[in-house]
Amino acid sequence: MTRIRSRAKARKIAMHKVSVLLAALLGLSIATLAAHRALSEEDKIIRSHGYSFFGELSYPPDYEHFDYVNPDAPKGGEISIALSGTFDSMNPYFRQGRAAALSTVMYESLLGEILAGAGALPADKDGEYYGLLAHTIEYPETKDWVIFHMRPEARFSDGTPVTAHDVLFSHKLLLEQGLQSYAQAVSKRVPKAEVLDDHMIKFTFAEGFSRRSLIETVGFTSVWSKKWYEETGAQLNESRLEVSPGSGPYVIEDIDVSRRTTFRRDPDYWGWDLPINQGRHNFDVIRIEYFADATAAFEAFKAGEVTYRTESDPKKWASAYDFPALERGDVKQEELPDGFPPSMNGIVFNLGSESLKDKRVREAVALGFNFEWTNESLLYGLYKQQKSFSDGTRLEAKGVLTGENLVFFETLGDVVPQDILAEEARVPHISDAKRLANRRNLRKAKKLLDDTEWRVGDDGLRRNSDGEVLTLKFLYQASDASSRRAIAENFVSNLRTMGIDAIFEAVDSAQYTSLERDRKYDLIFDAYPSLTGTGAGLMQRFGSEDAAYSLFNPAGLASPLVDAVIAKSLQTNSQEEEDISVRALDRALRHEFFMIPTGYVPDHWVAYWDIYEHPAEQPPYALGTLDFWWYNAEKAEALKASGALR
Repeated sequence: MTRIRSRAKARKIAMHKVSVLLAALLGLSIATLAAHRALSEEDKIIRSHGYSFFGELSYPPDYEHFDYVNPDAPKGGEISIALSGTFDSMNPYFRQGRAAALSTVMYESLLGEILAGAGALPADKDGEYYGLLAHTIEYPETKDWVIFHMRPEARFSDGTPVTAHDVLFSHKLLLEQGLQSYAQAVSKRVPKAEVLDDHMIKFTFAEGFSRRSLIETVGFTSVWSKKWYEETGAQLNESRLEVSPGSGPYVIEDIDVSRRTTFRRDPDYWGWDLPINQGRHNFDVIRIEYFADATAAFEAFKAGEVTYRTESDPKKWASAYDFPALERGDVKQEELPDGFPPSMNGIVFNLGSESLKDKRVREAVALGFNFEWTNESLLYGLYKQQKSFSDGTRLEAKGVLTGENLVFFETLGDVVPQDILAEEARVPHISDAKRLANRRNLRKAKKLLDDTEWRVGDDGLRRNSDGEVLTLKFLYQASDASSRRAIAENFVSNLRTMGIDAIFEAVDSAQYTSLERDRKYDLIFDAYPSLTGTGAGLMQRFGSEDAAYSLFNPAGLASPLVDAVIAKSLQTNSQEEEDISVRALDRALRHEFFMIPTGYVPDHWVAYWDIYEHPAEQPPYALGTLDFWWYNAEKAEALKASGALR
């Protein structure tokens, strides 16, 4: 009996201890839960199917497809495109060599895709992004970190799963072997990346940096196969034709160096049923044909050797589309609306050139460009003059600074030159359309040069006090359109009348790429992206820190004023504040005067054999030929039966 009572007492004591322990654990759980709730309430953890900086998404979690696509677009057929020039690599991340077009089309990212020549998906919304490899994005309201929850069904084209380990590997590979400007900028802002499980990855952002563009930066990183890189020993900083398997809807079918690349739609692609992919990636085959020059490429289109063309040469657009196939209606010629602000295209000054450091010299050189004559005589009056990096939008700087726009600059301190506070936003000069050598502008240009160290000698050339001739080299890619060559040559002719030893240097594609990347030029045709909002990428494009080597900043612009405007823009907290800051950046960039705008085409010029179709309503931010156009098999068979196409 005593033993039974002892056992009962022992059980009672044990049960009491368990109860105390459970109570303690329960209390701890409640406390932990309360702390978590407090943290959530304080930091407002956001979980979403997409991301925008201000938190607004147009498409709901259960969206079926983007509004502008044809969800019933048929799959099939081939589209072929002609390019002029050469390529020797399928790796665009290596500074040397020339990568083929679409060399990254096989790869996907956590947040979708960047459309060539435009913004990110979707093409009808600005600043909104939706999950692709990730189904859910999680981040606090402070945006101090982000967790991507990945789709476990995602696969590379070799059948291996896409995991968070691949994302982390790709992120580190870009930091270790990618372009220097990107690697330095991102490593400072993203000090920590960690795999939480096979399908969860977390990025933590550094204190002291704006949260603008950080989630997008890590979310848009291409994801490569860690397994393939480790097994092959391949490097990102090398020229190569072998590529790692991607997880995207296309795979490489064939590579013929400097002649052709062929991509085939992958029937086993893991993501065909995703809403983000509905009505997209419709062609079975994408074929890119390379030709020695623009003339040969155009002849190939006329002959039906290639079937689609985006035209950039106004001379051809205005006068060369009169061949039999177009007259029969076998080829269509269309001007489709472009709702994206035009990139700032023009003649870029290399600010690293000693002779161009003086702004007065740049202003004089610019007066040698006659837009009005060029447009009427060489471009068939089809171009529009470009004033702004945000041309035609609410972000375009206009007139003299007033109101909040003035206050913005006044808060920046001593980096702001007094003339920018008092003068109107810089606009291009006006020239006489009747003659190339506009006398008034050339007289003004010569006066500007006379006020610098460059004086005219007895031989008509300008020299400095050391006897050095003012020499400017205009680097040009020989395979480019004939109209651009004419623009450059006539511009160089005007520079020579000023006493400048202007050299027009036309080189082949390989030489051009090498000289361009090493900035072996004084003047070059290039472009900067339009300003549509703020973001960390502005520092890469326009900032001083990477100016000496950034491939995205061909002028080598390094301006304390521009740096200050970007820094303040990155700290804005509302759309109104952001707009004011971007207008200020537009004004500051135009004030620094590092390029001569040569104008732009307001629409997309496209010509194609009548075997393709596209949505009736064009989305504003992308032409989308390789994205959401489709093939009409019946039309194709009819053209082949008639002998018009092979």
